Amino acid sequence: MAEIDRYLKEHAARFEDELCQWLRIASVSADGSYRDDVYTAGEWLATQFRDLGLSTQLVETDGFPVVHAASEPVPGAPTVLVYGHYDVQPPDPLEEWISPPFERTRREGNLYARGATDDKGQLFTHVKSAEAWVRCHGKLPVQLKFVVEGEEEVGSVNLGPFLKQRHQALESQLVVISDTSQFGPGQPAITYGLRGIAYYELRLKGSKQDLHSGSFGGAVSNPATVAARLLAALVDNEGRIQVPGFYDDVTPIDDNERRQLASLGFDEEAFEQQIGVTGTTGEKGYTNLERRWTRPSYDVCGLAAGYQGEGAKTVIPATATAKLSFRLVPKQDPDKITNALRDFLQSLLPPGVTMELVDFHGSAGVVVPLDSPYVAAAARAIEHGFGKRPVNIREGGSIPVVSTFHDELGVDTLLLGWGLNDDNTHGPNEKFCLADFHRGISASARLWKELADC
Repeated sequence: MAEIDRYLKEHAARFEDELCQWLRIASVSADGSYRDDVYTAGEWLATQFRDLGLSTQLVETDGFPVVHAASEPVPGAPTVLVYGHYDVQPPDPLEEWISPPFERTRREGNLYARGATDDKGQLFTHVKSAEAWVRCHGKLPVQLKFVVEGEEEVGSVNLGPFLKQRHQALESQLVVISDTSQFGPGQPAITYGLRGIAYYELRLKGSKQDLHSGSFGGAVSNPATVAARLLAALVDNEGRIQVPGFYDDVTPIDDNERRQLASLGFDEEAFEQQIGVTGTTGEKGYTNLERRWTRPSYDVCGLAAGYQGEGAKTVIPATATAKLSFRLVPKQDPDKITNALRDFLQSLLPPGVTMELVDFHGSAGVVVPLDSPYVAAAARAIEHGFGKRPVNIREGGSIPVVSTFHDELGVDTLLLGWGLNDDNTHGPNEKFCLADFHRGISASARLWKELADC
């Protein structure tokens, strides 16, 4: 590993510059105006793999291509599938960015750009660690198969069919994903659990057009008011979701795990300062970490109804829409939640308003076993790269592909995040700590050796 470590130090500046090149490509998959940029970002990554001599394809789908690259098989060593995504979230609201979202600005030891931590920067650590092995030794100690999609931020709708079609070509012993976070600055982590998600748009329709609130107020149902009532009815004052049967499949957290999470030393005051609030709320009877990592939750993600211009306009809006999501825990079925939610909302609907519930996407939560030689190998690799033993954590976010890999390929996933909780993922001023970028490359390079020895 000494030669590998020297190579990483000697080429550290170039690695940063190359990441900056990739971050300049505005690969926003949710917005059709960025379509060409998404394709360009995939091509850019494919060129990186080809330069390393990896067998590389851009596989067309019904959406954006999947970059599929593979090194040579290594007899007697595991095959590792590395997953990531080259698409990024929309940069809005632009006015809140200190520097332009696609100008990759270095500031205070961080790299600021959309996609810096989610997921270009984190994925790129594995690309550069593979480069170090190829340039120093001519080959990797394990076979790596990269699967990098361009639609993660819009639900990965074409990834399942891709995995089915290439099932044999993707056979592996485990998956490695770096799209999560450390527990805190200077404290790396292995993530063993993720929540799932069910995401919807609620569309309410009242009158055929906006009505004068003086002439018709008090005589017809107002879709905006109805939306507010329906959304509020989904949760009670103690944070319990009110959809019938919602908790039927929720497995309670056991005492051992509660003690393990408590031992992490979560700082509630620092958390509040970080996100700029003066108190936290949630399901009664659970700690902050338990609520965010091991319990389901409900949130309204967007609202639109009525007049939004300057000044007053006295109308009853004809329509109202809301975007809402549930974070799910293992064993909760998104389809079951959808059916129960639709029936519950319909039962509360007043006369004069019709409802449409659009199911955008859903995925189950996942917990991976910790008593695995691969987890132990990852812990040793992370300690080498970061200089500190990782802790085991869950995260509240969702990576739907984890359950997809388990269902389609029958393999578990190592979730090795190099990001930080204040990286502003999906928000303005997204960043990635450059020191962690390089530590991640070092840990990744060591991981391939540790896995080869399993």
